[in-house]
Amino acid sequence: MAQIPRLFIRTALHEGAEITLDRDHAHYLFGVMRRGLGDPVELFNGQDGAWRATVSEAGKRGGVLTAEEQVAPQRMPPDLWLLFAPIKKARTDFIVEKAAEMGAARICPVQTDFTNAERIRQDRLQAHAVEAAEQCGGTYVPEVTDLVPLSRMLDDWPAGRRLLFCDEALAGEVRDLPAERGPWAILIGPEGGFSDAERARLRGMDGAHAISLGPRILRADTAAVAAMTLWQSALGDWT
Repeated sequence: MAQIPRLFIRTALHEGAEITLDRDHAHYLFGVMRRGLGDPVELFNGQDGAWRATVSEAGKRGGVLTAEEQVAPQRMPPDLWLLFAPIKKARTDFIVEKAAEMGAARICPVQTDFTNAERIRQDRLQAHAVEAAEQCGGTYVPEVTDLVPLSRMLDDWPAGRRLLFCDEALAGEVRDLPAERGPWAILIGPEGGFSDAERARLRGMDGAHAISLGPRILRADTAAVAAMTLWQSALGDWT
């Protein structure tokens, strides 16, 4: 049986709702996936769960889907942000995709003292997050924020949100993950590591916890996956 395509849309979903497709969605469904009238499509919008719909109009530049029934409830991720310093394009894409798959609620690129990238394409990274949610069966797409200096983000850090600071200087040390649940963030540094000033500031923050990710220094993209795995298995919705 052919896999049912999944689409993230920005329209309210309910029984009988008619969803007008834009050109990109129409090309994907009718040109790439070769779907036609009456074929099923699964839809989600980040609020109303997943819905089965059928193609009621199909064209080269547009189409219409009709929502029929909810097939999965809305599943919200834990209140976890992932902060990371952008690296090479393909590896940054990987971090965003895996963070969306693994249940980040928000993805925040930050510019550290040793970050090489001075800008990102926020719209392109957001599109990667959408595609990851479509592929993994999720019903929520995390926001990907624009690049901001880490110092500015820490200046405005919300009270009550704990920060898991993955410090490569601790490689080989064993530190237990804190047991407190609630709002959290994970911070992954750049390829060149954190500066002494950043490390001192992070260690002095209330609610910040420095940990090691094992005996070896990991690449940034590997570290993001490892840290999210640790947090999800101990404090997230994997438990």
